[in-house]
Amino acid sequence: MLTIALPKGALLVDTINLFQGVGLDFSAFLDPSNRQLQIYDPTKTAKALLVRAQDVPVYVEYGQAQLGVVGEDVLREKTPRVAKLLDLQFGVCRMSVAVPAASPIRKSVELPPHGIVASKFVNCAREYFRRLDLPVEIVPLSGSVELGPITGMSEAIVDLVSTGRTLRENGLIEIDVLFESTARLIAHPLSYRLALNHISDWMAKIKLCVDGH
Repeated sequence: MLTIALPKGALLVDTINLFQGVGLDFSAFLDPSNRQLQIYDPTKTAKALLVRAQDVPVYVEYGQAQLGVVGEDVLREKTPRVAKLLDLQFGVCRMSVAVPAASPIRKSVELPPHGIVASKFVNCAREYFRRLDLPVEIVPLSGSVELGPITGMSEAIVDLVSTGRTLRENGLIEIDVLFESTARLIAHPLSYRLALNHISDWMAKIKLCVDGH
């Protein structure tokens, strides 16, 4: 039976709608009274696991799920060994560098050498500043990274931005974009190569659904 890892959070509704479009119903995950983390499609064609977005590629890489949906940001941060199949064209956001609006800095290259940058996406930030050949200290934060510049701990942050509202409400502005991110369909590499559980057929159906929108 096909097993699919679905991401908790911002991508979940669009992900469930996508699979409904190809005949798989996992909408029980949207019921606030539901506490199950694994459910079966009513047709018993497939089952879905509800996991943290950062854990989706882990379940797929280790074969507990043959397919998964996750943001490009997570894939770049974790670089898992998975097959990247499709850009699903939802969950659009960007990885950006932001600084306080009152700061004179308007480009990443203007940050002081060995300055401090706060981020949840340590690997993405480190790679970006390595490409700029700018030595900075990356401070890992798991909560609201906006507090870094607000408290004076960091000169800048690297974080995901969608509407930019959170930045504005905290007196921050974007100065550079590292990359754009959307939701991606990923697969367990061996399962995909061997076409187990009709993965290729499901991918074709999902691609038709995405292209139709």
